[in-house]
Amino acid sequence: MRIHLLAFATAAEALGRESTEIELPEGCRIGELRGLLGSRFPALAPLWGRLAIAVDGELVGDDHRLPDGAEVALLPPVSGGSGSEALPALTEAPLDLAAVAARVSSPGRGALVLFSGTVRNHHRGRAVEAITYTAYRPMAARRIEAIVAELEAEEPDLAVALVHRLGRLRPGEASVVIAATSPHRAAAYRASRTALERLKAEVPIWKHEHYADGSSAWREEESLLSAERPEPVGAARG
Repeated sequence: MRIHLLAFATAAEALGRESTEIELPEGCRIGELRGLLGSRFPALAPLWGRLAIAVDGELVGDDHRLPDGAEVALLPPVSGGSGSEALPALTEAPLDLAAVAARVSSPGRGALVLFSGTVRNHHRGRAVEAITYTAYRPMAARRIEAIVAELEAEEPDLAVALVHRLGRLRPGEASVVIAATSPHRAAAYRASRTALERLKAEVPIWKHEHYADGSSAWREEESLLSAERPEPVGAARG
């Protein structure tokens, strides 16, 4: 059987490409795929303890049996860094805070919490000139939509909009905007904070930092979490 393999950030660098077709024996499991890839691509070896694996956009464990034609994604830890049909969860366009807030505003919701995360011009004492954000888009969009839907289901008349920008951003540009509105401020504050924390833990978005000295580095800090599991998928167990 054949699968379509995708790789992101440092996994793509180790693989030497962002996608490839792989022939596997029938009934192959994820654990066996790890072994096969480890022998073909030795540069992946240092990453295995940190990589999560998704099959057709859903995180899976080593016992998962692969179907023929599956799309398998190698997902390094993410950077940490939509209650709307009209508002995309992911966009390359500059973020419009007023438009995001307007999407969830209502005369019946007296509290509005608007969060904007912007690119800093430094990281750990190094001058940052730009950050490039990339994503596993189908899975990222679905996870953002699920986070929003789950938060809105927890509180009466709560509305949340979450939009993340992709592409190359300069310091001062907004990379993420979250708007939460509710009849009461406590629910809006709580939803805004939870949306951000879940975004950083569950959504496959990576950032590549570009420094003033001409060097660059992937910021891979948080192993992706499955919505059904409290532990990082693919993380080393201690």
